[in-house]
Amino acid sequence: MVSSGDRSEIAFFDVETSVPTRPGQGFAILEFGAILVCPKKLVELESYSTLVRPIDLSLISSLSVRCNGITRDAVVSSPSFGDIADRVYDILQGRIWAGHNILRFDCARIREAFAEINRKPPEPKGTIDSLALLTQRFGRRAGDMKMATLATYFGLGQQTHRSLDDVRMNLEVLKYCATVLFLESSLPDIFTANSWVSPNATTRSRSNGKASLEGTELNKNTPSSSAKVENKKIISPTNQRVVENHPILSLVTPNTGEEVLNLVESNTSRPDPFNLGPLSDEMDRESLQSDDSMEEESNSGSPESSTAVASEGSIGCNDFLEPDKVSVPSIIARLVPFYRGTQRVQILYKDVILQVFCAGLKVRFGMSTKFVDYAGRPRFSFVVDASPSLCRVLDKCDNLAQKSSGDSGSNSEWRPVVARKAGFLNSPTIRLHLPTVADGDVTRWITEIYQKESSTSAQKLVFSRFDVAELDALIAPGALVDAYFSIDTYDYQQNAGIRLVAKKLVVHSS
Repeated sequence: MVSSGDRSEIAFFDVETSVPTRPGQGFAILEFGAILVCPKKLVELESYSTLVRPIDLSLISSLSVRCNGITRDAVVSSPSFGDIADRVYDILQGRIWAGHNILRFDCARIREAFAEINRKPPEPKGTIDSLALLTQRFGRRAGDMKMATLATYFGLGQQTHRSLDDVRMNLEVLKYCATVLFLESSLPDIFTANSWVSPNATTRSRSNGKASLEGTELNKNTPSSSAKVENKKIISPTNQRVVENHPILSLVTPNTGEEVLNLVESNTSRPDPFNLGPLSDEMDRESLQSDDSMEEESNSGSPESSTAVASEGSIGCNDFLEPDKVSVPSIIARLVPFYRGTQRVQILYKDVILQVFCAGLKVRFGMSTKFVDYAGRPRFSFVVDASPSLCRVLDKCDNLAQKSSGDSGSNSEWRPVVARKAGFLNSPTIRLHLPTVADGDVTRWITEIYQKESSTSAQKLVFSRFDVAELDALIAPGALVDAYFSIDTYDYQQNAGIRLVAKKLVVHSS
């Protein structure tokens, strides 16, 4: 067994879960598997896996069994998550976490499982999501970037959808991808001349940048490598410690400052090809700026109080159109250059970026933190009811953007911007996102937020603390909100769609 005092190993892990079959139903962990990997040699040092008995066995439906083959009979005599929590915590706590799509799925399931037994969850010192990493760096040459597809591409056999098998396959896929990228970077002219790889192999069709993507990539504690390469060893500028060169990853652990750099290095200065931090930063900047009319304010608020009152805001209301005043046939979508040869879909109205104003939107569901960005920070959003006129505008935008996305070569799954739940077709909803920005160690809202009482004019709220509880109390179910929002697009981790980004909110007090 690896010494508990040495936390330098990479913990590749995977959970198999039940599949929800009705709205509001959560996931239940049915299997946990992990391997500890030496970061210098990429060899497995230790493994652990176990089936897990959920509290409610009825959660294991026939759909769930089809996904991973785990039946009720298989887990009925297995330990509960509470029984294995100490072991799981010991494996994960303070180590680098790695896996395929773990930021969006597996990490959330682990935290939920610990919350259910009223225990503090383990915390990583770095996170490597191979789905985001390989989507950006290995590209679409292997298809949809699912683990099964990557394994087939490299001839590694069929994915079993069992935890321990999957994490071992994950490690092998990373090794193969790293080797190919190393060869390409070493002999690019030869590989290109022979057309062995597509010229667009390392890029996707658009930004890959929903940080809803919603979603996430490498932990933001993963900076670009600035270490000096000398005789195939790396001297870390943080503590001058010499570390062996690493064939896959570039990552700095915040606790020790140790750097692990990928083997694809040369004597020329160029960005680390496995570090997604700069790409993520650029995507966020592009998404938040979105032309001149969407620049963020520089004023971060008064430090003296939790919530202060300021004068009327700077966003020009004339830049936003009410849905009833939008001629739907005049809406168009176009592809524009985005980042390093990628493209993004832009929604225009009469040759101007389309932005929308809606008055009196009723909040259906309050503040949500279910999505995270590339740094693992929550992305805040809330759900409101959508009027028929707004639905007509957004449906048109959705159809145009989806077609343009397909024309660009993307095969990501498109997610409609208007949610129409079964049984509630006459009550469509939309999700409004509240962007944030990090100024050093301080995170703040970008959205201008106002509060309006019936007898007074709207007054701007300036938050000196990044506290979702304040917004949760303000934007509660049933509240009425006037919203000014942009219509942005995203395409990331095989998911694409439209994101409605709130630039200004006026919350009406009851």
